[in-house]
Order: sequence, then C-alpha cells, then structure tokens
Amino acid sequence: MNKPNVLNTDEAKLQVGEYADSSQHVQTPSKMYNSISTSAHRQHKALFLDRDGVINVDHGYVGHYDDFEYVNGIFDVVRMYASANYKIVVVTNQSGIARGRYTEADFHVLMDKVKKDFANNGISEIAVYYCPHHIEGSVAKYAIDCACRKPKAGMLIQASQELGIALIDSVLIGDSWRDIEAAHAAGLKKSVFLSEKAIPTDSIIEGVRKIQCLQQLTAIE
Repeated sequence: MNKPNVLNTDEAKLQVGEYADSSQHVQTPSKMYNSISTSAHRQHKALFLDRDGVINVDHGYVGHYDDFEYVNGIFDVVRMYASANYKIVVVTNQSGIARGRYTEADFHVLMDKVKKDFANNGISEIAVYYCPHHIEGSVAKYAIDCACRKPKAGMLIQASQELGIALIDSVLIGDSWRDIEAAHAAGLKKSVFLSEKAIPTDSIIEGVRKIQCLQQLTAIE
C-alpha cells in the first residue's frame, strides 16, 4: 500500500510555486482576502470544501450569484465542524475564469455574497482559495499548467502554511474524485466523497467515506 505523498517544507513550497521559474508556467493558488484568524504557533484542524457540487448545485461554470443554488444541508454540516473549532476553507477549481465565462472580479463578488450567507447562518469565518487556470483556457494569462488545479495539492498546502493548518488532522468534502486525490496528495487521512458515483475500483486511497447527500453527515469524520 502506497503512503500518502506528504511533502516537506521545501517540497511544499515547490509544489505551490514559491520557488518556481516563471518559464515553467507554474503559479501559486489564488485567494480572496481571508480575514480568518490564526496563530503562527498553533496547528488547527480544517474542513476543506470543494465549491461546485458541495456548497452549491453544479450548474456548470457558476460565476454569478443569480445562478448560485445552495446544496441542501451545507450550512448544517459546516456549522457542525465550525462549532468543533475546525477552520472552514474553500478550495475550488474555477476554470470558468480561464475559459472566459466570467472574470476573477465576478468570482470575488459572488463569493463575498456567499460569505455573507454563511455569516447569516452562524459561520463567520471562511477562507477561499481558488484556481483560475486551465491549460486549454481561452484567456492567455490563465491558460497554463499550474500547481494549484486539483488533483494537485497546491491550494491545500498553501492554506496550511498561511492559516496554520495540520493537514493530517483535517478533512475534505468533495464531489469529484480529483478532490479526493488532492486531499490524499496533501496528506489528509480523511475525506468525504459526495457523489452518486462509486469509488474507483483501482483506488489505493484510504480513509474515504462515500455519501450521496450531506444529510448523511451527522457527526465529525
């Protein structure tokens, strides 16, 4: 059984692009202004959330609030983890930016409204990391091979470094197998696969719970 690919400090910096040569077309994950509190000397647990398909119904390239429809049960699940002192961190591929479907500014406007919705439901602190890249994008500056697009672990690793998160003690909820692969690559021991699809039969990833709806999550993983 292969062990999770847990990166040391220098390897992690390389994966998120801190030392990357610009000629290699590697960039760090993008993030919104995250006012979430942290301590440089404390390692926090985190609940990592994919966005489309977990927080909101995936209608395809959702870049505006009018198209944003919350998944049933998301506020209850996030409140449960927040009340247990987990940091809440969104890690989302947003290739719609690279494809010209919406802009980074559109994404920020949308997610600011989403943060307010969570605050109105008792969850006051949420950090958001996103990947605006896709190698086949139509917007040149985003059409690159990056270090942050899941299944790569760049967004999780950068969040762990900036927010003082212990990845090994954290959990991720994702609706795509690439979310689970990103969690595994970052060294998480637990993840939740929210999907009607089966876990791939050739998967070697352990610690994955399969659910079909968020209401099945009634306790901390």
